[in-house]
Amino acid sequence: MSKLTNALHAWVAACSVLMAACQPAEGPAERAGRNVDNAAQQVDEQVGEQVDKASEKSKNAVNDAKQ
Repeated sequence: MSKLTNALHAWVAACSVLMAACQPAEGPAERAGRNVDNAAQQVDEQVGEQVDKASEKSKNAVNDAKQ
């Protein structure tokens, strides 16, 4: 009987671990948050590109002024 009880406890523990590992379906807040993150990343990339272009233009202007 002790072996059966130990096996049952092990089975319950394994099922508990498996159920804890399952994630619930993504809700509207998670989707909205992901969309905000994606939009912020795109804006960050676009701003970075514009800063690089402006930096290059100002560098060229300084070099032209030196000549």
